[in-house]
Amino acid sequence: MVFGVLKDIKNGEYRVIVTPSEAASIAADGHEVLIQKGAGEKAGFEDEEYEKAGAVLVETAEELYARCDFLTKVKEFEPCEFDLLREGQIVFTCIHPAAHPEEVQALLDKKVIAFTAEDSHRYGSPNCEAAGKQGALMGLYAMLSINGGKGKFVNGLGGAPGMKVLILGGGVVGQAALSVLHALGAWVTVMDINIGTLRSLSRQYHEQVNTMISTRENIAALLPETDMVLNCVKWPKDRTDHLIDREMVRTMGKGSVIVDISNDVGVIETFHETTHEDPCYIEEGVVHYCVSNIPGAIANSTSVAYAASVLPHFRSILNLGVAEACVRDGFLRRSLTAYKGYLTHEETSALQGRPWIRPEDILGIAGRNLDMAPPATVSRSENFISAEEVTV
Repeated sequence: MVFGVLKDIKNGEYRVIVTPSEAASIAADGHEVLIQKGAGEKAGFEDEEYEKAGAVLVETAEELYARCDFLTKVKEFEPCEFDLLREGQIVFTCIHPAAHPEEVQALLDKKVIAFTAEDSHRYGSPNCEAAGKQGALMGLYAMLSINGGKGKFVNGLGGAPGMKVLILGGGVVGQAALSVLHALGAWVTVMDINIGTLRSLSRQYHEQVNTMISTRENIAALLPETDMVLNCVKWPKDRTDHLIDREMVRTMGKGSVIVDISNDVGVIETFHETTHEDPCYIEEGVVHYCVSNIPGAIANSTSVAYAASVLPHFRSILNLGVAEACVRDGFLRRSLTAYKGYLTHEETSALQGRPWIRPEDILGIAGRNLDMAPPATVSRSENFISAEEVTV
């Protein structure tokens, strides 16, 4: 196959999904590797390194779209890219399909084979770890007096107490944030809906962090004495309520900080997305840091970790084909989003009201001994397309 790596064009995005190391591995498998010029430059990888790895440099995205059987990049497809997609082309990127109906329609119209990267990680995305760790540091930056924050130092000074921090969600993102803030000496409380997760974190940190079940009531009780809140919750996209509403934000002290790492609309009523160029705003007296691609700020480390995590998916698809790769890895199979004009992503079906077909049905592998994976989200859909209706 001809495998291509696009330069990401989203505002503030500096990562690259393939480093020279992965490019060398794919080339060694016998595939032609094309890299758009400058794709890795802002992450610390020069064009010459890719050439030494056996890749061919390509000047424009248009040429990559025209030549490649398999295309990949970090973030969603922008509208200017929709018409460049070709029927039967394999694409792998963070599509976030349930939240991007126009992008989904383009993938269906162009009859591509699309995988959404965020659902493909067996052990959690390195981007989530990066977002949690760097998000914690960005929160400390937002706390500085020069940014409108309270001006508290994370672990205090002689005679001055340290910060009280509330982390909502004890998954990969929350645990990553906790590792940084605990090491720096903050007074941390973690909330989650899973008592097992809270017990595990309490033991891991030798009972030196507080844990509470996540409810609106518990959150409301803590907010008036909390200096910084980090939202690490994956919020169901069909919910219309808020975990923290505007009235609750008002109870926080002036100059407190909210870092919305998850960037899921609905968790915090006062949230709106920001960029690295203009990362903070103040609402109800509280500094909000709501950058959607925090990992882009540490592009080198995130690119190295992310590329290593997705290389097995790339090699499996390239060497075995889409169907066989999906037989062997349930996490890759659940990330299949569109297949030659048919929606294959359950959450998108549920939230957008589109009919869908299970990946194993459209790929003709339902009778095989499949590697299994849990559903990517809690959203379920029975709005099925039957296998008999499919023509590919």
